[in-house]
Amino acid sequence: MKRIYGIIGIGVKMANWNADFTGRPKSTSNGEIFGSDKALKYTMKKMWESEGKKVLYIKSWKEEKDSVIPKKLSERYAELFGAIDKKTSTKEVIKNLFSAIDVKNFGATFAEEGQNISITGAVQFGQGFNKFDDTNIEVQDILSPFTDSKADAKGKEAKQSTLGTKITVDEAHYFYGFSINPKAYDEYKEILGDDFEGYTKDDFEEFKRVALISATAFDTNSKFGCENEFALFVECNEDDCYLPDLSDYIEFDSQNREVDLSKVEQLIGDRANIEVYSNPYKIKVKTTKPHKNIITKEPI
Repeated sequence: MKRIYGIIGIGVKMANWNADFTGRPKSTSNGEIFGSDKALKYTMKKMWESEGKKVLYIKSWKEEKDSVIPKKLSERYAELFGAIDKKTSTKEVIKNLFSAIDVKNFGATFAEEGQNISITGAVQFGQGFNKFDDTNIEVQDILSPFTDSKADAKGKEAKQSTLGTKITVDEAHYFYGFSINPKAYDEYKEILGDDFEGYTKDDFEEFKRVALISATAFDTNSKFGCENEFALFVECNEDDCYLPDLSDYIEFDSQNREVDLSKVEQLIGDRANIEVYSNPYKIKVKTTKPHKNIITKEPI
């Protein structure tokens, strides 16, 4: 399998795709709204976890001293593969790590119990920048049904219910560039032997499957309204096909909600096969390449 490049587009309406620690959508110092790669990876991990697949790098909980706290990495590893002791070889740990589907795609940093392992993932994401021109941040006041449990400075209990806020954007369209380098795991083929095939075509097809639907499937309170609305997959025909972040080369017409792939197609030429997916009920796509409905997978 040769290198793969692409773009994943997330449409947002009255939701908050990726908040900072103040609750507002993440933004650069000049106010440009973006979503981190972690936000997109998280929806993929949650989907895999809900399907019963092994996911290592995701928050899980334990009860300790009448408190519920997150597990340590070593505890999460032990939950999936069994505890590590002095007799556990590094080869065995690496083999177990690659059997977790998130590690197989995104890599891992594992420094636990005498092991110091760093795996650079075959799949790498950039930051997803919002290309919609007219995004507004909406702040909603929310009335709690309960009074504040804390007394004021004079020791008096509150007599009114508390207020909270919910912060969303009215509309945004995030576009993430990504690349997949199957050769990233070649050195581990030598270490693990015939038991490890590296990053395979089946691995890519599984990544592609969740890349098309995981944001739509992840319906929390703040994420309801965040949906997969666009995807581009570019499969190189040649080993020396090296492409930049393709999300920088698309143009988005905010008035007509149209993605223009003209520059991307010119950049790629005949060096790769291009496949496009979109939600035709939400956005338009200007392309000369095979184009499918992201929901039904039928040709458009």
